[in-house]
Amino acid sequence: MGPLIILSGPSGCGKSTVIQRLLATSGLPLHLSVSATTRARRPDETDGVHYFFWTGERFEEARARGELLEWAKVYGNFYGTLRSEVEVNRRQGKGVLLDIDVQGAAQVRQRCPDIDVSIFMAPLSLEVLRQRLERRGTEDEPTIQRRLAAAEAEMARQGEYDKVVINDDLDRAVAEVKALVRQSFFGKDEG
Repeated sequence: MGPLIILSGPSGCGKSTVIQRLLATSGLPLHLSVSATTRARRPDETDGVHYFFWTGERFEEARARGELLEWAKVYGNFYGTLRSEVEVNRRQGKGVLLDIDVQGAAQVRQRCPDIDVSIFMAPLSLEVLRQRLERRGTEDEPTIQRRLAAAEAEMARQGEYDKVVINDDLDRAVAEVKALVRQSFFGKDEG
């Protein structure tokens, strides 16, 4: 059975970049779980690659049938991890990486006692996070304020994770996450 790895952290902390580099350079059989969402697909997104874009009705049906390992309502939209995405890949010996928020991570901890490692990625500070969000240029000030408030609440829960990685240097953060993921495959003596 492949390892189960959780990576959480506030929006804008660099999770996606770290995950992309990890998948490209780790040399490990890793699968990034694709979540289902009820939010609208953006022009640069592909259904089944970035998310499974579902209607609210389809999401509710899947939730009622127990097909979701975890789910949450975030900014008015539902997001969830499909059990099938996790189970089939782990049975094939692949490590499954869940890029989920703190709510989802808490649900997965309850349902999956065999999590190999949970990692919380944090910015150096909320001010650094604000600067990153502003540099993106994709959100207005009220959205940035909402994301910063959410980040502060998420960062207050980082103690629920096995490891915290501060992303103040991208190469170092990637190396730390890669070492933790390698340990989930090979045990504590490897790295």
